[in-house]
Amino acid sequence: MSYLILIRHGQSTWNLENRFTGWVDVDLTENGKLEAKKAGDLIKKSNIQIDYYYSSLQLRANHTLKIIQKSLNDEKKFVRSWKLNERHYGGLTGLNKAEMSKKLGEEKVHQFRRSWDLRPDPLDRNSKFHPLNIDTYKSMSINEIPDTESLKDTYERVINFYNTDIKNKIDNRNILISAHGNSIRALCKYLFKLDEKQISKLEIPTGNPLLIEIDENENINNCNYLDQDRSKDLLIF
Repeated sequence: MSYLILIRHGQSTWNLENRFTGWVDVDLTENGKLEAKKAGDLIKKSNIQIDYYYSSLQLRANHTLKIIQKSLNDEKKFVRSWKLNERHYGGLTGLNKAEMSKKLGEEKVHQFRRSWDLRPDPLDRNSKFHPLNIDTYKSMSINEIPDTESLKDTYERVINFYNTDIKNKIDNRNILISAHGNSIRALCKYLFKLDEKQISKLEIPTGNPLLIEIDENENINNCNYLDQDRSKDLLIF
């Protein structure tokens, strides 16, 4: 039996400001740090020993993972990959979601946020919010850095990384992935075989570990959020 734990980072500064964050590298709020600490305590209480840790290149996910590891008294190095990054919101990056709903209409903004293959307009490469201009991504090839992404684009890079770097390590071992709302939604679509309509409805709470139990035949036996007070409808079990 193996366990896969998926956790969206704790509340970030731009979550609090209700802004489209995407690849902008913001940190956790004090509340986000508390969410991460509680997540670590809940994982510790479950008595599950983590064999491998993974995260994106982004500070909020890395910081969440480090707080969790501190709770677990575990200093293992973790693997960081841009393929686990949040979805790139293109020209919407940095904008306030509520203000954009007033400007474009709630339905249009909802389409940008939740449609499967609709990309927002590309972000100007001269923008300070473009990954080309953020130190976090200086080690990446220019060809790997997008100007905008759909959820489908995000899904393809996340699942490529999962299949090549993570899946083969699950056999009787436990893995924790600290990532983002859309990269975790992509993983859930793949793992639970959700269709495009189902994935559009899936909400991922910040700082709440999703514990997935996987048997030796790679079947999912059970899954649940460890913080039941802040659990979301998984649309599955």
